[in-house]
Amino acid sequence: MMDSSETGSYPSSWKKAPFIKNSFLRWLLIVGGAIYLAAALGTMNIDLERIKEGLPRAQRFLDSFFPPNFADNRGVVWEGLAESIWMAIISTVAGIALSIPIGLGAARNLAPAWVYLFCRGIIAASRTFPEIILAIFAVKLFGFGPFAGFIALALGTIGFYAKLLAEDIENSSPSQAEAVKATGANWFQWINYSIQPQVMPRMIGLSIYRLDINFRESAVVGIVGGGGIGATLNTAFSRYEFDTAAAILLMIILIVMVLEYFSSFMRKWVQ
Repeated sequence: MMDSSETGSYPSSWKKAPFIKNSFLRWLLIVGGAIYLAAALGTMNIDLERIKEGLPRAQRFLDSFFPPNFADNRGVVWEGLAESIWMAIISTVAGIALSIPIGLGAARNLAPAWVYLFCRGIIAASRTFPEIILAIFAVKLFGFGPFAGFIALALGTIGFYAKLLAEDIENSSPSQAEAVKATGANWFQWINYSIQPQVMPRMIGLSIYRLDINFRESAVVGIVGGGGIGATLNTAFSRYEFDTAAAILLMIILIVMVLEYFSSFMRKWVQ
């Protein structure tokens, strides 16, 4: 029988271990981080008087958005919206089609070292620049229009989709892959029957999510000359037609919400 002195040596409650065990180092990082944030805020030159003076102007600016004007420039708005939708769809399909072989090559458990490094380099290069920078380069190379926006969005899709595909493949269960390989399957059969079933549900959800991103980014790349609804929105702002700009923004929000619900439905359907 265990006496009380023996039972008293065990803790009576559980306490989460600290992320950094050394208390001196932990407090040094906390204090150092607080000092850094205070110094960073000091360099922002926040002027409370300017903020106070800007509030009435902000109120007048927001009031000019209401009510949204869906009647004027209706044809131009719908044309820009349709251009953005098609640009987002085509760039998503093209980007995913290019991402699949790159993602397979960037998976450490599938590809040899030189293929892995090459594909990882492509992913890193395409993730280096945001879509708006890619759109500026594309406009300089191909001129104004939706083709420049398509190039920028497709390149952005490669960096996004190929990276996540490669990581999903690397995290897939090796037992299923070994079982399929033991049957004498060739490389393509091995990918189709062991890797593809494990990564497909998430990849479908990510495909729709990337379509959502590309539609939103089409409004951004359009401002720098990439076509689509962004060009129409930029024209509305430059003409001080803020009520038309409000209508465009509401349509963008509505389409993004529809894509979000559709993405949730597809993820539940395939899982």
